[in-house]
Amino acid sequence: MKGGKSKAEVKDSKLAVKKGKTKKQAKDPNKPKRPPSAFFVFMEEFRKQFKEKHPNNKSVAAVGKAAGGKWKSLSDAEKAPYEAKAEKRKKEYEKSMQAYNKKLAEGRNIADDDDESDKSKSEVNDDEEKEGSAEEDEADE
Repeated sequence: MKGGKSKAEVKDSKLAVKKGKTKKQAKDPNKPKRPPSAFFVFMEEFRKQFKEKHPNNKSVAAVGKAAGGKWKSLSDAEKAPYEAKAEKRKKEYEKSMQAYNKKLAEGRNIADDDDESDKSKSEVNDDEEKEGSAEEDEADE
């Protein structure tokens, strides 16, 4: 290239620009879902009320905006039942996560042992194959 950067330098600079995660971890479908916050517990009831008052409304944004305004206008005493429900769901979630993590740890320990034993077997087999092929090469010559 004339007077500029070489292809390798251009390529390196393009690679350096990329940011973010390169690999995503697969989500476990058995993992418990996180519990909703007090606002989202409130939203469950508010959506029903809003839909009754505005049956022709198809906009999710309008419902969210109205709910946000209503939530901000509520006093602490009015928010208390929603916060209590959210706290109850959070405790249930923590229990289910403990059970999930326990099962995961038990499953992983068993799987890890199997993986290690398979790995060591394959390494031994690879070494034997290399030695055998070297002897065969010498015999062929």
